[in-house]
Amino acid sequence: MKHIPWDSYQIFLAVARTGSLSAAADRIGLSSATIGRRMLELERQMECGLFVRSQSGYSLTGGGQALLDHLTGMEVAGREMEIWNAGLCGAVRVRICAGTWCARFLARNLNALVHPGDRHGIDIGIGEERASLAHRSADVGIRAFEPEETNLAAVRLPEVAYAVYSALDMPPAHVDRWIAVSEEMAVSCYLRYPHDKWPNNLIATVSRAEGLRHSILSGAGVGVLPCFVGDTDSRLSRVGDEIAELRHRSWLVMNNEDRHRPEIRAVVDRMTTLFRRHAAVFEGRGGAGAPALSNAFDMAT
Repeated sequence: MKHIPWDSYQIFLAVARTGSLSAAADRIGLSSATIGRRMLELERQMECGLFVRSQSGYSLTGGGQALLDHLTGMEVAGREMEIWNAGLCGAVRVRICAGTWCARFLARNLNALVHPGDRHGIDIGIGEERASLAHRSADVGIRAFEPEETNLAAVRLPEVAYAVYSALDMPPAHVDRWIAVSEEMAVSCYLRYPHDKWPNNLIATVSRAEGLRHSILSGAGVGVLPCFVGDTDSRLSRVGDEIAELRHRSWLVMNNEDRHRPEIRAVVDRMTTLFRRHAAVFEGRGGAGAPALSNAFDMAT
């Protein structure tokens, strides 16, 4: 068997994991035609059929599955060697993508995520759009729905509740005055809610969710916030009941092939424990987690 370049195996992994040339092309940045030719060449070099080709996509033959298992083992071993060779905390990074409020929650509870003796660090990034892991822009993401992508694994987190909030000292006459995130930046249901329900009562918009909280604290009007933000800020008060139509499930998502990496597994386990420990406040029920979260948000002015 001739020498096979490593990038041929990488292309094979993309096709095997996505099940189609077009999805693999989106993942690795080559054209579908190029990928198809490369896979035919790989099969010729290996003298083995790797795929069953059909109108529904590419599925693995027995030989293809054996190659996938072998390459997956090589990936895990290579990653562990990187960690061992680095030998320093923070040399390996786990990248987390979350919305504004979950990112702040993670940052304020960093001690629960990073432990003495870890041989990895974490990077917390804010992304209001749904967390996309397709191009390895992040290792772990938080979503408001269970992923449909076959290459992603998911862990269920507590539900998230929402309500309308005002500043404690807001004049009663301001209760019909709404503050919202600008319409072009309102990518989540709770951010769109004032635009959909009270478009004629909007007195101001801001470009970011964090600006929304500060604007509500000014006393100029009311706005919608997650309960784990509003209920744990001693300067805010709920206006009415939870907005039931906005409640949603949440999920931790990661790539299937990465979830067994020790650093990914450690971070996911710790994040899951942290969120579930504060389930009551995320679900709008208050509870034992509230004091710690209250300190976190009260100090961040």
